[in-house]
Amino acid sequence: MPEQTTPPVASLAELGRLFFKLGVIGFGGPAAHIALMEEEVVTRRGWLSREHFMDMLAATNLVPGPNSTEMAIHIGYVANGWRGALLSGTAFIGPATVFVLLLSLLYTRYGSLPTATAVLYGIKPVVVAVIAAVTWRLARSSLKSWRVQVLAGAALVAALAGVDEVLIIFASGAAGLLLARVAWPGMAALLVLPVLTPMSALAADRRLWQLALFFLKVGALLFGSGYLLIAYLERDLVNSFGWLTHSQLLDAIAIGQMTPGPVLTTATFVGYLVAGWQGALVATVAIFLPSFVIVFSMGPLLPRLRRSPQARLFLDAVTAAVVALLVVTLARLALAALTDLLTALVALVALAALLQRKVETVWLILGGALVGLLAQAIR
Repeated sequence: MPEQTTPPVASLAELGRLFFKLGVIGFGGPAAHIALMEEEVVTRRGWLSREHFMDMLAATNLVPGPNSTEMAIHIGYVANGWRGALLSGTAFIGPATVFVLLLSLLYTRYGSLPTATAVLYGIKPVVVAVIAAVTWRLARSSLKSWRVQVLAGAALVAALAGVDEVLIIFASGAAGLLLARVAWPGMAALLVLPVLTPMSALAADRRLWQLALFFLKVGALLFGSGYLLIAYLERDLVNSFGWLTHSQLLDAIAIGQMTPGPVLTTATFVGYLVAGWQGALVATVAIFLPSFVIVFSMGPLLPRLRRSPQARLFLDAVTAAVVALLVVTLARLALAALTDLLTALVALVALAALLQRKVETVWLILGGALVGLLAQAIR
């Protein structure tokens, strides 16, 4: 594994505490997770500059795997080398895995999910506020030149038109180089997407091997949103293998939504349904393993890319696309979460607190959960 070449900016204990906390409170999916990380490591602790954070986010969007998990690993690597990367990634994934495993046990025993409607009712508006605050900060710091503003506008239009996220990101990066009249042949290597043979077909009949190979394939090919996992599950595990029913798939999606941490811990639930606790462990390790490999490969290269004028132009353009995609994600989540006057009020109060930087996100999330429970009790 690569050794760290710069002094640590955070201790292993600090990294462990932070990412365990984020793994516990990280409701709302990848966009919310990245917003929480930006709030903690840039705004509150100053471990990274906002420019460095956005470079890492842009690079993460260019490779497969769950973005928020890879960001946790990246931050750990920058802060304390490969040990920090292992600790940050594991601490972020761990709480969600435990929560999902416990819910899997309850599900198989009682045949249904414990209700969390009231809690999610109050938490979702806070998540919207968190994403809105970080999107505003990132846009203000990143979209400074007319070139990146034009690219952000074009990416926004493309996203609203339903163009694939990965295509938007790569097209924005290529357009950034063209606008600046810069040709850098090495950048072409980043435009080659990996094409892997579906490994599940090579697996033996044993379900643990099939689970491992299937989720390794997903972890290695999952570009864009972690929610693309749902399409893979429906196509292969429901239609091809017949391991899950459509009803169980919907329950698996609900598990991913109602628990904090990475959305891909849905794999833990699926693995448990297919092959018990061993299946849950195999599926979890398999889907996240490619992310660690990818980040360990990219980590030593990122500082060199940041010093290259050509790569700087490319990453600036990709950052513009990332901001545009965050805006679209924010709009969609707001439509789903702000269903009445109370949720709109919760979101506005949380947004005001975040922009003033006077309240930690964890307290806002707990406050949102309390509002949801109180609203249910009153009704």
